[in-house]
Amino acid sequence: MHWIGAALFSALILGVYELCTKHAIRANAVFPVLFYSTLTGAAVWGALLATDFIAPNVLPHSLVTDRLTGLQHLQLAFKSAIVSLSWIFTYFGLKHLPLSLGSPIRATSPIVVLIGAVLILGERLTLLELLGVLTTIASFIGLSVAGRGEGVHFHRNKWVWFLVGGTVLGAMSALYARYLLGTARFSVPTVQAWFSVYLLVFFTPFMIGWQRRWWPRNEFHWRWSIPSIALALLAADYIYFSAFADPEALVSVVMSLRRGSTLVAFAGGLWFFGERTDLAKTLAVIGILVGIALTVLG
Repeated sequence: MHWIGAALFSALILGVYELCTKHAIRANAVFPVLFYSTLTGAAVWGALLATDFIAPNVLPHSLVTDRLTGLQHLQLAFKSAIVSLSWIFTYFGLKHLPLSLGSPIRATSPIVVLIGAVLILGERLTLLELLGVLTTIASFIGLSVAGRGEGVHFHRNKWVWFLVGGTVLGAMSALYARYLLGTARFSVPTVQAWFSVYLLVFFTPFMIGWQRRWWPRNEFHWRWSIPSIALALLAADYIYFSAFADPEALVSVVMSLRRGSTLVAFAGGLWFFGERTDLAKTLAVIGILVGIALTVLG
């Protein structure tokens, strides 16, 4: 699959992931949701790692991981640490904000990625690609600003700042993933497998703290959407990492296209969670579609 097509397909599945996340954390304890969803992902890759160890050459090449040095394990653990912090901020933010606002705030990560890709990775965009990325980013911002009509004042709302923090960390993770898959030449299954395992390692202490009531907490309710979070993310990330592995892929464009997941989350927020919309939100969504189209045409 071409890297642009992979980024778009990843966006579709990522939108499903965001809907599952919102369903799982509404009026629910966050840390058990994080723990059990990451446990699901780690269990899937743990089974595949065990299969490859016990019976080599049985799995298809696309699911076989490489043998790693201690330093390489640390590199992948570092990615998991960044994502763990990003998810903690993001999940608490999404829990307290409408998905039709929260998802667009998260989607502004291409701003950070674009700056990092140009300054750090030396990427250069065509004029049409640049116009598409900037149009998409502007539309995301417009969609976020529309939240003022719902009484969410960004500069005073701590949950907005939680999402901003999670978004910046997510952008850092994207740039680091590009380095791992492009420069460091890790394979896609290797990154995803050990990333999933180390996520569980990082979230386990938080789960223990929640169980022992080290801080005031909400009660936990099991929902079908909790393991679905992991399964949707595994599929979205596998395709997403495959796009990054293409030497011609531009990280800024991949991230911009991937944030088309906002369209799925936006529609799902209206349909499943009864969130409201207005003209400003609708125009911003149209702007996102235009930005994605310009990026693909570029």
